[in-house]
Amino acid sequence: MHKCKSEGDGVSVRRFPVRYAACALTWIFALGAAGPAIAQPASTGSGQAYPVKPIRLVIPYPPGGGSDTIGRPLAQKLSEGLGQQVVVENRGGANGNIGMEAVARSAPDGYTLVFALSAQLAINPGLYQKIPYDSVRDYAPITLLGAGGYILVVHPSLPVKSVKELIALAKARPDHIAYSSSGNGSGGHLAAELLNSMAGIRMLHVPYKGGGPALMDLLAGQVQVLFATQLASWPHVQSGRIRALAVSTAKRPASLPNLPTVAEAGVPGYDSGVWYGVLAPAGTPREIVMKLNGEIVRVLNQPDYRGLLVNNTIEPIGGPPEQLAQYIQSELVKWAKVIKDANVRVD
Repeated sequence: MHKCKSEGDGVSVRRFPVRYAACALTWIFALGAAGPAIAQPASTGSGQAYPVKPIRLVIPYPPGGGSDTIGRPLAQKLSEGLGQQVVVENRGGANGNIGMEAVARSAPDGYTLVFALSAQLAINPGLYQKIPYDSVRDYAPITLLGAGGYILVVHPSLPVKSVKELIALAKARPDHIAYSSSGNGSGGHLAAELLNSMAGIRMLHVPYKGGGPALMDLLAGQVQVLFATQLASWPHVQSGRIRALAVSTAKRPASLPNLPTVAEAGVPGYDSGVWYGVLAPAGTPREIVMKLNGEIVRVLNQPDYRGLLVNNTIEPIGGPPEQLAQYIQSELVKWAKVIKDANVRVD
């Protein structure tokens, strides 16, 4: 367990005990975007009001991906609110590790930020034997932007219509039911392994090189189960080619109010998905962190940006820095156990 205090933020997350991850996310969703009010003008070391020059927002993936879809509009809206340009810099490679390291080594002055995912902050530390940054010590959390999940879908040939029926069949046939994923260590892989662990079952993992091939083989009946994104899978659910059993998050998304969560459907406490946070290098002054927090919360409250997130199956959150600090800590613990129990490695 890391010492949970970001240098210079003045707040220790030891005051906020780590709960079960599902409880933490339920609590965070309940708060929604009702974050703190915009702070008073922050000051740079020279006494000038922050910001006085362009800000760099690092996205640790190549251009054109899902992170760009929500990260670039965020940068544009922050530029409008801050009165300085927020420039997106894509620093892809090593599942985000390269971009994360670059930000960790940047000056803690508020002019370098990172738009990070759960993969970088909570999963990579358990997947890689060596990682060039520390998710807790090297960053000053600003806000938990939002979170989304997967849909647990099955091929119609599998004689199950609920999570409980899937678990019962998997217990009766260990290593017989095959599930696909977009690759070893991917979000869908770990979501299935979390289900294996919590339900006491053994489904067989079949990794693919990307989400597209993983879904195509499910549609063809080559595999029987997949934790898929809503955008990719829902048209096939509506056409009857695959069957949706549940959503992976602790709370039902607004876009699928009638589909139960895995936790509701038979695995209490289950919670798996992708979440997004904005952070600065550790040591960034508290007043700058709070100014950025207030600006991001303001953006999340704008109907067009909020709608963009919801349309991409992401539930907006946007609370104070302490929420993100606590959530990183709880997710690190959860995924380290899943990765260790399933003996998942990518290097």
